Amino acid sequence: MNAIERHMVNLEQSSDRSPVNLSRRGFLGASLGALVLGVALPGRVARAQEAAEIEPGMRVSAFIEIRADGGVRLQSPFIEGGQGIYTALAQIVGEELDVDPASFIVECAPPGPDYQLGGFRFTGGSRSVRSSYETMRRLGAAARQMLLQAAAARLDLPVADLSTEPGRVIHPASGHALSYGELAAEAADLPVPENVALRAETDFRWIGQPAARLDVRDKSMGKAVYTIDVKVDGMLHAAVQHAPRLGGEPGTLANEAEVKAMHGVHSIHRLPGAVAVVADLWWRARQAVEALQVSWTEPAPDTQNAMPADFSTEALRAKLASAPGPGLQAESHGDPAAALEGAARVVEATYDAPLLVHGQLEPPSTIARWNEDGTLDLWLPNQAPDVFQQVAANVAGIEQQNVRIHSPMLGGFFGRHFLYDNANPFPQAILLARAVGRPVKLIWSREEEFLRDAMRPLVVARFRAGLDAEGLPTAIDIEAVGDGPGFEPPDTPRASVVEGLAEKPYAIPNRRAAHVKVPYPVTLGYWRSVGHSMNAFFYEGFLDELADAGGHDPYELRLRLLADQPRHRTLLEAVGELSGGWKRGPFTAEDGSRRARGVAMASPFESEVATIAEVSIEHGEVVVHDVWVAIDPGSIVNPAIVEAQVTSSVAMGLSSALLEEVVYNDGMPQARNFDLYPFLARYQMPRVHVRIVESGAPMGGIGEPGVPGVPPAVVNAVAALTGQRVRSLPLSKVQFEGTL
Repeated sequence: MNAIERHMVNLEQSSDRSPVNLSRRGFLGASLGALVLGVALPGRVARAQEAAEIEPGMRVSAFIEIRADGGVRLQSPFIEGGQGIYTALAQIVGEELDVDPASFIVECAPPGPDYQLGGFRFTGGSRSVRSSYETMRRLGAAARQMLLQAAAARLDLPVADLSTEPGRVIHPASGHALSYGELAAEAADLPVPENVALRAETDFRWIGQPAARLDVRDKSMGKAVYTIDVKVDGMLHAAVQHAPRLGGEPGTLANEAEVKAMHGVHSIHRLPGAVAVVADLWWRARQAVEALQVSWTEPAPDTQNAMPADFSTEALRAKLASAPGPGLQAESHGDPAAALEGAARVVEATYDAPLLVHGQLEPPSTIARWNEDGTLDLWLPNQAPDVFQQVAANVAGIEQQNVRIHSPMLGGFFGRHFLYDNANPFPQAILLARAVGRPVKLIWSREEEFLRDAMRPLVVARFRAGLDAEGLPTAIDIEAVGDGPGFEPPDTPRASVVEGLAEKPYAIPNRRAAHVKVPYPVTLGYWRSVGHSMNAFFYEGFLDELADAGGHDPYELRLRLLADQPRHRTLLEAVGELSGGWKRGPFTAEDGSRRARGVAMASPFESEVATIAEVSIEHGEVVVHDVWVAIDPGSIVNPAIVEAQVTSSVAMGLSSALLEEVVYNDGMPQARNFDLYPFLARYQMPRVHVRIVESGAPMGGIGEPGVPGVPPAVVNAVAALTGQRVRSLPLSKVQFEGTL
C-alpha cells in the first residue's frame, strides 16, 4: 500500500459506516427499458433496478447502463483529469460486454458505497485501472451473459447456440440478430450471474490497443466542462483574500463602505482566515476583494498550524540538515554500522529538494447551492467524492446523505484535489451560499492558490555508504529528514517520506533507511509520484557518486547490482537499447555540442521504470535534448495512454529538476503566480522516447511512475558533462561554467 492509499484508508475509516438504502433506478435516472447492472462480490446477489441495502466495504461495484436505443453509459468510480481513465474503463468493460469503447458515455459516479473499490474510493496513487481491472471485466461479462439469456428466452433457443458481436446478440445458424437495446428491458429482469467466463487474453480486441481517447474531441472543441464552467440558476460569484500568513484572522476593514459601493458588489463577508466579496460577476468580485484594506490579526499562541512571521525555507533547510538522527527505522538489512566501520572507503553526501506547488491549470473552485428542502449541492474538483461529502456535511451541519457531490472533469490535479487543511475552497463556498441565500460560485485567483496550496515537502536526505576493495557498495545508511503528508502514528516513519529510499532492488547487503521527523508549518500535500519524485533524485544521484568513487561506470554498476533482479535488469537493458546503446560521455554530438548522458531507475506504484537523459550546457544553463524511458507496468490496457502519461511525466519531472522551487521569507511564499514560479517552457521540452515492457507482473500504475527517474537522470548527466555534482534542486540555482 503506497502513501496515498494509507492516507485515504485513514480518512475513510473515520466516516460513517452505516448501511445506505439506495434505489439503483432512481439513482441513475435510467431510461425506461434500460439494463442497469451492479456487480457484487461472490456470494451476494444483485438484481437490476432493485432497491438494495449496501454496506460500505462489502461490495465492489460499478454500474453499466444499456439504454433502449443501444447507447451505453458507464458510471466510473474514478474521476477523469487527463489521465485517460474513462477511455481505459470503456476498453475494459467493452472487451467483455462486446461493445466498441468508442460508443461509451462515461461519467463520474456520485458518492456512495457502491463505488468504494476495496473499501475506499479515490482517484490517485496511479491505482485506478489496476484496482478495478478484474471488477470491470466481470461487470462487462455479466452484462453480456444477461443479454444472451434474454435473447435465448425470446428466440426459444439454448444460450449455447447464441453469440455476440459488437452491440448485438446473434444466432450464427440462422443469421438472426437482436440489438442490445432491443433486449435491455428483458435482460433487466434477470438476476446478475455470479460466475461468468472472461474472454481469453489472446482474444482481446480492445484491451492492449491504442483506442482513441473519449474526451479528446470535446476538449479540442472547447466543449469539455470543468467546475469553473458550470452555471446554475440565480448564481452569484465570489472571490477571497486570505490572511498573508496561515492563522491570521480579518480585523478591521478600513474601506468596507467604499468597496461595498463598487459596481456589481452584492456583499462583503468575513470568513475563517479570509475575507470574501460576492458580486454579480467574478471579475468584479475579485477587483473588489483585492481593493479591501484588511488589518489582519496575529495568530494566537495556541493556533494550530499557524505560520510564524520569521519562517523561511533557507532556515528550514539548515534546520533539517543539522537535525540529529537516528530517526524512525523504515528499512534494516544486515549490519550497516559494522560494514561501514570495515569499509575500504566511506562516501558521504547530503541532498535536498524544495517545496513545490501543484500548479495545475484549473484553479480551485466550488459552486454551492442550498435547496429548499435543506439539501446541499456542490460542484467541485476533487479526487475523493465520499470524503469531500463527509467533510462538507460537517461544515454545513447536515447529514451526509443530504450533500450531493458533483465531480466534473478535472483540469489537471497531480494530487492537488485531495482534502487538505485550509487548501480547499468548498467550506468557504458553503458558508457564503448560506449567508446570501443564493448559489455561489467561488474561484480562487492564482495568487490565492499559490498562498494556500498544499505543497510537496522540502526534505533533506543524508547518505553514508561503504565500498569494498573492488569499489562495490557493501553498506548504505540513509536518513530522510523532514515531514510529509500522511496519518501514520508518531512512532512510525511517514511512507510519503521514505518511499523510493527504502527497499531498493540493488544488491547492497547492509542497508538502513530511517525517517527523522521534523514537522514545520507548511500545509503539505501529495504531488505527482509523491515521495518518489524527490527520493529517486536523492538515491540515484548518490548511487552515481558511489560508482565514480569506486571507479565503475554507473550503468554497468547498476547492471551488476541487479544481477539477481531479472525484471529490473531487463528494463535497464531495454532503456539502454532504446537510447541506441549506453554511452555516458562526454561526447560530441552531430551538431558539434558537447553532451553526456545519465541513467536512473525507480520503482513507484508497483511499476518499474528506467530512464536515460542526454544533456548539454548552453549559456551556463542545462539543455535536455532527449529522454528515453522504459517502463514495465506488468500489463497494460492502452499503449497510447501509457506513452502520453510517460511523456507528460517527463515534462513534469524535468520542470521540477530545472526550474521549480517555492521560497518562503517572513512566513510568506515569494511567488504568488507563474511570473515568479517558472514552469518548463515548450522550447525546453526534450524529445521523449518510450518503450513499454510487459513482464506479466501484477499490473502497476501509469500516471505517475514516469516522473521520478527524470531529475536524477538529468543531474547524473550534468555531473558526467561538467564534473559538478548537484545535490540541491532546482538546477537553475547553479551557473555551469563549462564541460569536461
